[in-house]
Amino acid sequence: MVGARSLPDREEPALSTIAERIAVAGTGNAIELRGVSRRFGGLAALSDITLSVRPGERRAVLGSNGAGKTTLLNCVTGDFPPTSGSVRFYGEDVTNLPPHERIRRGLRRTYQISLLFQGLSVRDNVYLACLGVSRGRFSFARRHARDAIMQSVTSLIALVHLESVTDRPVGELAHGQQRQLEIALALAGAPRFILFDEPAAGLSPNERGDLIAILTALPAHIGYIIIEHDMDVALRVVESVTMMHNGRIFKEGTPREIEADPQVQQLYLGGGHG
Repeated sequence: MVGARSLPDREEPALSTIAERIAVAGTGNAIELRGVSRRFGGLAALSDITLSVRPGERRAVLGSNGAGKTTLLNCVTGDFPPTSGSVRFYGEDVTNLPPHERIRRGLRRTYQISLLFQGLSVRDNVYLACLGVSRGRFSFARRHARDAIMQSVTSLIALVHLESVTDRPVGELAHGQQRQLEIALALAGAPRFILFDEPAAGLSPNERGDLIAILTALPAHIGYIIIEHDMDVALRVVESVTMMHNGRIFKEGTPREIEADPQVQQLYLGGGHG
């Protein structure tokens, strides 16, 4: 399941712990990386990355294949913790926390490879995602239409424009519709921040238009980082851009500044960008 997997059965955090997190989250950045490096044997996939993203900010991380974009997301989520450096989420040091603990704190992500249940319906996929991050996730009681979780399911399906295929098996959906469903799963449980990994990959022009509409309509308080090869999509849905090259940050700026930068055009846009 996208962004909400492997939550172990354990007690909810104590009220004092929740209060501490809220107090810390009231100031500072949503995502903060300081001196993050990641090595795979002799390969330095990331080198000394320092990056801050504000609550509610929408940022693109762009670069060619091998630039370190997905490794950066993996360090944030804990799938591949950094070899050195620190990762903070709303002020809390999460560098050594496993992925499910970061999910509990409101971090979600999508993946390049689909993790959907192909034999289940759209509704059932979204329902399982919502149940997986709810307090009653181990209850097998039958849910009714007015149940809070079922209401969330209906709202999420509408948010990603899939009402017309609610009861269809996921395996019958077009590729673009499956990518839209992955966004719905990432939105389960009221996340505070989402990491989108190549959401436009393989989409047709019409499907890219739907993706842009969905991302721009997300609630303003939900920040996100999107890594994407399709710069025409990425630059339309963000307010800031980080360019990566060979595992390092190469440039940062607004979408307009990045598009106009001669070095960016030379490296990534073939000398120009119409």
